[in-house]
Amino acid sequence: MKYAVQVNAGPCSGNAGLSAYRFILAALEAGHDVVRVFFYKDGVYHAFRYASPPEDEIQLGRLWSELALDRGVDLAVCISAAQRRGLLCADEARRQGKQDDDLAAGFRIAGLGQWLEAALLADRCLVFA
Repeated sequence: MKYAVQVNAGPCSGNAGLSAYRFILAALEAGHDVVRVFFYKDGVYHAFRYASPPEDEIQLGRLWSELALDRGVDLAVCISAAQRRGLLCADEARRQGKQDDDLAAGFRIAGLGQWLEAALLADRCLVFA
């Protein structure tokens, strides 16, 4: 089975992000494929490089980065939602005269077309809001 997953809730907005992460881990362990994880709306907050949750909380951003780097899961962040929330990739940071980008390792900026492509390639689409 191939899954496309959309995460719409931020890491501090309940358990949607953690539930998505755990679902993806379980799917991969069961031998399924994850076509793409698309972070949309407040879900883009998972991709902030400099997020610093309290040490006694789950470091979800770090877990997402590790999932991308260790398991090759494509983590796509909606460019419009990211810009509205101040999340800049390296190219956009340079274009705006900023010194540094905010995008965490393993994430990439994408458009809604990449979500549509993932939905077309997947057998099932799940949205965690």
